[in-house]
Amino acid sequence: MNLQTLSIVLLVISYAQAFQYIKLVQYVDDHQEEYVEALRDWVAIESDSSNIQKRPELHRMMEMVAQKLRLMGGTVELVDIGEQELPDGQTITLPKVVTAQFGSDPSKHTVCVYGHVDVQPAKLEDGWATDPYNLTDISGNLYGRGTSDNKAPVLAWIHAVKAYQALSMVLPVNVKFLIEGMEETGSNGLDAMILAQRDTFFSDVDYIIISDCGWLSRRPALTYGTRGNCYFFAEVEGPTQDLHSGVYGGAVIEPMTDLIGILDTLISPSGRILIPGIQEAVAPLSDEEWKMYQDIEFDVNHFKNKTGVNHLMYNNKVDLLAHRWRYPTVSIHGIMGAFSDPGTKTVIPAKVTAKFSIRQVPDMDPAMIKKQVTHYLHSVFAKRKSPNKLKVTMVIGAKPWLADTQHPLYEAGKTAIKRVFNMEPDLIREGGTIPIARTFQDVTGKSIIMMPIGGFDDGMHSQNEKMSRYNYIEGTKLFIAYLNEVAQITKTSTTISKEPSYSSPT
Repeated sequence: MNLQTLSIVLLVISYAQAFQYIKLVQYVDDHQEEYVEALRDWVAIESDSSNIQKRPELHRMMEMVAQKLRLMGGTVELVDIGEQELPDGQTITLPKVVTAQFGSDPSKHTVCVYGHVDVQPAKLEDGWATDPYNLTDISGNLYGRGTSDNKAPVLAWIHAVKAYQALSMVLPVNVKFLIEGMEETGSNGLDAMILAQRDTFFSDVDYIIISDCGWLSRRPALTYGTRGNCYFFAEVEGPTQDLHSGVYGGAVIEPMTDLIGILDTLISPSGRILIPGIQEAVAPLSDEEWKMYQDIEFDVNHFKNKTGVNHLMYNNKVDLLAHRWRYPTVSIHGIMGAFSDPGTKTVIPAKVTAKFSIRQVPDMDPAMIKKQVTHYLHSVFAKRKSPNKLKVTMVIGAKPWLADTQHPLYEAGKTAIKRVFNMEPDLIREGGTIPIARTFQDVTGKSIIMMPIGGFDDGMHSQNEKMSRYNYIEGTKLFIAYLNEVAQITKTSTTISKEPSYSSPT
């Protein structure tokens, strides 16, 4: 074949690819209402994983996911992940994890799409403007619990695969799904399942895609990092029972006073963590990263107004984003055992427990943080010379996750976003924790990308959660385009340990 003939063949292939993409986009546009109704059906199921009374609904949700994938011809399995132990010692069955596979061509890449279909609690009386379990379309926004987190993104991925099938187009890559029902309460049982299936379900997986996050602004984004979380209980115990403050106040050293005293030593008014060794473990901010933050679309004043505060810890964009994403922080969440009901009660609590967490970043290590926090609080407490007892416990030690933005997965993501949205994406990090990303990385060794379609104002976990119709539909197109872009990655770039290699589509 001479050069001229080759050029003509490549041109024909290019036109064919463009034509097929147009057909796929048209199919998505033609089926918008069907997609909205599918989301309505899913939102109607109160799949609250924190409420054991709703567990039957959660089981029904997982069956509904499995059935939708079965009807598409996928190889579907409902994986039993065991039981959940309740505080009273009883056990309850965990919702099964849904796995599915579409395609098994060994010459193609295989991607695994992770998502979850459990939701946070929601009640109308919590301040919702609409019934949280009745999808309501207002001015192009689809309101309902779980719309953005994470039912619409999961459906968008399913609809992306379905679009290829409906048009009798071969999937450009093999696609696997792993959908769970306990993400909002810690993904009980999932880590063990991933470890157990590392050499079976995950053996042929090249890349893992997570769409359980959101954009930073109206500009599409790719997420390449999350903070970890070390969650602590600090318990101070004194008298054998609660005491009357009028009778015993001034005569005993109160546990609450001790607890407030040591909590005050965790962080300075300017936000600096005072625990020795914490700040020193943080990876320095590079010039390249600073430049990346500088280029991100982010309105500090809008963020401040949306947050409802008069003053932020930092007033410039780079410092604010850096301290949200790549620097650690201490947050004090509450005190258990203290009187918090309406009215007055003149009580000295016998035992109080503070709950606080440290969002950690590279290169911090949870095991070291546990030692540093425990030693520091005990040393501060000892200086008080209190007869009360202090107990410090770390109950969560989730590691941070960070990806290489130069990896072919991210190059493919940029190309897909440019095709669908006609703009370059922001490369962002999340201040929160998505532990499953680090689990996938540590257990499977596969490369991971976070590709959100949720809006910056979706209100995940809050009242009036929503997913805009625009993000839902255009997000489906993005996933369609992304599968095509991933197919262009050369076969040498499947794991995080290998050097990136990317081949642009012809």
